Amino acid sequence: MVGLLGAACVVYLAVVLVDGTVSAVSSSSATPSRVAVTPGSRLVARGRQIFRFDTFGDEAFWGGALQLNRAIAGSKNGGVGPGVSSKTALAVGLKVDATRIPKSVAAAIKAGKVNLNDPKVTLALLKLNAVVGLRGFFHDSRLTSVGITCAVCHSTVDNSFAPGIGRRRDGWPNRDLNVGAITSLAPNKKPITDLLKVDEATVNKVLASWGPGKFDAELFLDGKGFRPDGKSAATLIPAAFGLGGVNLHTYTGWGSVPYWNAFVANLEMHGIGNFDDDRLANAKQFPVAARAGFAHVRHKVDLITSKLAALQVYQLSLPVPHARNVNRAAARRGRAIFDGQGRCASCHMPPTFTDAGWNLHTGEEICIDNFQSSRSPTFRYRTTPLRGLVARLKGGFYHDGRFPTLRAVVDHYDSCLKLGLSSQQKSDLVEYIRGL
Repeated sequence: MVGLLGAACVVYLAVVLVDGTVSAVSSSSATPSRVAVTPGSRLVARGRQIFRFDTFGDEAFWGGALQLNRAIAGSKNGGVGPGVSSKTALAVGLKVDATRIPKSVAAAIKAGKVNLNDPKVTLALLKLNAVVGLRGFFHDSRLTSVGITCAVCHSTVDNSFAPGIGRRRDGWPNRDLNVGAITSLAPNKKPITDLLKVDEATVNKVLASWGPGKFDAELFLDGKGFRPDGKSAATLIPAAFGLGGVNLHTYTGWGSVPYWNAFVANLEMHGIGNFDDDRLANAKQFPVAARAGFAHVRHKVDLITSKLAALQVYQLSLPVPHARNVNRAAARRGRAIFDGQGRCASCHMPPTFTDAGWNLHTGEEICIDNFQSSRSPTFRYRTTPLRGLVARLKGGFYHDGRFPTLRAVVDHYDSCLKLGLSSQQKSDLVEYIRGL
């Protein structure tokens, strides 16, 4: 693993060429010149390392229990089935960090000399820690386990090398990631079927319903795979930037940012740590969680709690991206509407553009159903922060992507709140929000 503070390293990649031959390519990075390091920057650097590469021990679940590593490797490499090629991995939304690929290998890929249909290339990329958010564990060149990190859902790349391959964009939601399709590859789904008390066919149906950019964090708590209308219960993967000053995290305000980090690391990533939330003992609302004892999780060794502070500091350091080519005149007009007739600022209060305290909303207040809010201990919806929408344009808007465009969101509120906005006012308002 490349040290974030600049330790020199040498990495080797076994490149499977089109003709089937294997060659070893080495690359070394020089130690950078010394710079002043403050305690704050050290904490940010540690948080970055945790965010990008720490599995919190969850390989015991993804590899040990689900055996996902065997599906990735394929039968020709000690696993099962055809294996997961790099082309397939990119197709299901996994991203590759181009900065971790040696220059010689990058040149070979661009020249078409690397067979991206061979699972061996995926294994080689895992050895380099180049697959964003996915960690491979090897013994004698055999993939023995695999784990996930925060970055698998909350990072993407800038596509500067090729689609799905480029420099990291930490904090950006990966709206291409098909978590359901990836999880469905696992050879052993018994841990999931046992937890949910359903058969494998039902699990596969639920996973297939999610699609790109969505994940159902409550499935392992209440067992609800679908909404009453038959649509998937999954919600859009949120951003991990722009959280400074934000009181409550998630679409339904489950808790603070560090709370949600602990929740996800323990109960969603299935890491090894200690966790407490008495609300999950409510068997009526959370039958799966109550049955599984998720209200009070204990391990002899806690691989999560000591890392939460640095992780949060890194998340708070992430810059908020802004849209380019915003029509400034229209945005100025839109701001006046946002603060005035549109009544947007009454909930999306600057500078965080969310509620300043604990001001949550029922579905009736915002003219939608209460399905998702009913799956939260708050039974309410939180006002979603608006900054950095340029990174969240794919997949639609609201918690479940029900509105395909920002204009559709504005139309909804114009109707819901009887604002009486003209078409031009709506366009100006969209331009302002797009540039936040």
